[in-house]
Amino acid sequence: MIRPIMKDILFLQVPSEPATKADLAIGQDLQDTLLAHQDACVGMAANMIGVRKRIIIVNMGFTNLVMYNPVLEAARRPYQTEESCLSLEGVRTTKRYEEIEVSFFDQNWQVKRLTLTGFTAQIVQHELDHLEGIII
Repeated sequence: MIRPIMKDILFLQVPSEPATKADLAIGQDLQDTLLAHQDACVGMAANMIGVRKRIIIVNMGFTNLVMYNPVLEAARRPYQTEESCLSLEGVRTTKRYEEIEVSFFDQNWQVKRLTLTGFTAQIVQHELDHLEGIII
């Protein structure tokens, strides 16, 4: 189901709670909502659709990947960049890392670990910030 984009800063500043298997349907809502906004968005966190759960979706270029309870395990080579967000107006400067390692549960509730670089790593970091209530 396509959900409206949350723009309430006070809501977005609250850290998200762990996801459970009962939250798997939220991943589909994120898929549908990201697809509806694909012209302006490459990733989303569940709180952006009004759900305070630790779930994100990231456009991997060839597919969209939903991550449940993602954890940043390592970050290397910091740099400054500018980002925008569907939940916010304008562009903001932020610090990101060129290469990251992230662990998460997939839709089958299997633990996965990925090493990501470049723009995909940047998207994941932006969405991980959302889960912590950090707004760029």
